[in-house]
Amino acid sequence: MGESNFPLLHPDVQRWVYRKGWRDLHPVQDAAIPVVLRGDADVLIGASTASGKTEAAFLPICSALAGEPGGAGVQVLYVSPLKALINDQFRRVQELCEDLHIATHRWHGDVAASSKAKVLKAPSGILLTTPESLEAMYVLRGSRVPSLFAGLRYVVVDELHAFLGVERGVQLVSLLHRLETALRRRVPRIGLSATFGEMSLAAEQLRPGRVYPLSLIESPGDGGQEILVQVRAYTDPRPDPSGPAVPPASRRIAEHLHAKLRGTTNLAFANSRAAVEEYAVELARLSEEAGRANEFHPHHGYLAKELREEVEDMLRDTTRPATAVCTTTLEMGIDIGDIAQVAQIGPPSAVSSLRQRLGRSGRRPGKPAVLRAYVEEFEPDPRTTLPDRLHPRLVQTVAVIDLLLESWFEPPEPAATHLSTLVQQLLSTIAQHGGASARQAFSVLCGPGGPFHGMPQADFATLLRDLGDHDVLTQMNDGTLVLGVRGEQTVNHHSFYAAFHSADEYRLVAAGRTLGAMPIEVPLFEGMPMVFAGRRWRVPSVDPEQKVVELAPAPAGRAYLPGTASHRVHTRVRTRMRQLLSTATMLRYLDTRAQDLLTAARAVYRDSGLDTGSIIGDGPDTFVFHWCGDKQADTLAALLRDHRLDAMADGIVLVVAGTTPPHVRDCLAEIVSGPTPEATTLAEKALDNCLGKYDDWISDGLLTHQYAARMLDVPGAITAAAEALRTGALPLT
Repeated sequence: MGESNFPLLHPDVQRWVYRKGWRDLHPVQDAAIPVVLRGDADVLIGASTASGKTEAAFLPICSALAGEPGGAGVQVLYVSPLKALINDQFRRVQELCEDLHIATHRWHGDVAASSKAKVLKAPSGILLTTPESLEAMYVLRGSRVPSLFAGLRYVVVDELHAFLGVERGVQLVSLLHRLETALRRRVPRIGLSATFGEMSLAAEQLRPGRVYPLSLIESPGDGGQEILVQVRAYTDPRPDPSGPAVPPASRRIAEHLHAKLRGTTNLAFANSRAAVEEYAVELARLSEEAGRANEFHPHHGYLAKELREEVEDMLRDTTRPATAVCTTTLEMGIDIGDIAQVAQIGPPSAVSSLRQRLGRSGRRPGKPAVLRAYVEEFEPDPRTTLPDRLHPRLVQTVAVIDLLLESWFEPPEPAATHLSTLVQQLLSTIAQHGGASARQAFSVLCGPGGPFHGMPQADFATLLRDLGDHDVLTQMNDGTLVLGVRGEQTVNHHSFYAAFHSADEYRLVAAGRTLGAMPIEVPLFEGMPMVFAGRRWRVPSVDPEQKVVELAPAPAGRAYLPGTASHRVHTRVRTRMRQLLSTATMLRYLDTRAQDLLTAARAVYRDSGLDTGSIIGDGPDTFVFHWCGDKQADTLAALLRDHRLDAMADGIVLVVAGTTPPHVRDCLAEIVSGPTPEATTLAEKALDNCLGKYDDWISDGLLTHQYAARMLDVPGAITAAAEALRTGALPLT
């Protein structure tokens, strides 16, 4: 191993490394050894996909456990956002721990009760779980928590980026803080991710308040890995009833995917579940027409677990090719074998997400990571609106890829109030202990080191009164807070353990087999055609009481699945889009059609005056090209509405209806030069300020402050307004 920290590892761990045939350690693995072994600080490990982040944490952790076995109780708590990732990591960790006599356990909804009983009887070693399962453990076995984790020495949070800035992340940090409160000591937290963006912000969300030492370990990059990229553009003409039928762009994309991906193992990511189903069906049709066995299979969160696992097994099987057409379900690091190529269908909204996806390819030494990106646009047409003539889907795709190649990722959103998650954690704390005083609850949930540490006591008291008004909580004569009738009903329902809202779902059943479940957001009727699980169906019957949809094979159908959540586009992406439009540099990874469309978009950008102006008239309306992120654009639209303008953010523009450019310019000037408005003033005018699962129980005053903190960026919007004014207002030519 040369000059490294390898000798610090326990001899049995060293032998395991030798048996694996490793000639050296990855730099982050080597750097993590002394830091993790000391066990006196939180650690963030940031490195590219497939660079051994799991081993960077567990080689020194297992060395510490092997060298000092410790007392009773779980010694390592590993938390992951996905059950599938837990199952995968369980196999990897168990292989390392077998010769070290360190017990490894899984604990999630699919684990047998008998396995959980063994952990409760003799807690030890390493426990792998999800935030939801940990929450259930607190609620159902609250008195056992201190003894279960009495020997806890490390907490490992895998795929930390998936927890940053969202309800599950706030829930997890609260659970870890409550655990340390029960143990009366700090426990080092180790966060792992390939896409931190800005590690200092990630560190603040892993343990708010910086109340514990922190070490940052970051890989210098992707180690010189070769990345092969191609962006292909396809266009649909405007419908012409008198002309010949032209295959839609999506069909031609499917034909290219079928030609380039068949015969190998790949992932093809689409931006919605409906798109996944439509492409899976079209690719299966193409395989049938070619007389070939179908290699293309859908994979998304509404499919039954058994169907998803079948696809994952196909990807791992080296004896036959398979391509999963998928959503974010295969974005994170479960082991699915050697992926030859990654396809991205439609514009990616976040650099970090695309990095995760591309990281599934090229994991073998010497193999490049391969990305094929596909974009649909309309044929250039003078009747098309100015924003669409800039081909924003293509330009956004190129901007995201450009930033990815520069190794830039979106920083996590700064921590903000999550009132609904606070309500959940308050109810969970009361259920765990059978009651709590207001002072105790505030100390545990809003004290230093917790995710709600910035909440004023007065706001917490208001929240308690709100929950009392809705019979969620009640207060005993001695001041103890206990669950009210609605609180009992909420905590006793299985959906309580998740911090996010889950809609009522219908099971989709064909020939007695459950294919999956999904919320039904469209009216269902007998004979309705549908696409699901990569096949076409019709709906013979619906049972609303049992929430079951019967399916039967059919020759036609379309997907009706709700869309998957997408990231809000960051200002850096939009800035890069503007730079791409304002330069003449042509990128080699664009196909001929994409180059032609980018050239046309640049001509439109120049000829319409966007190179010198951002405020453009369009008949009775005005376009404001803001070139900022979605959060700032939404805020700027709210500021214009506050000036009595009908403004709405739509991608790269604000559409101000029925208003001339000079008037819009005057209003923007007032926004820039006038007093800075309070975000709460704008938030008060939001038509729906409920953002979370339990926000219906919370008074408008608290919700307004939450909405302002999480959804609005007044300084960023004012900066965007000033930039729009700097280049003046021009008529559309």
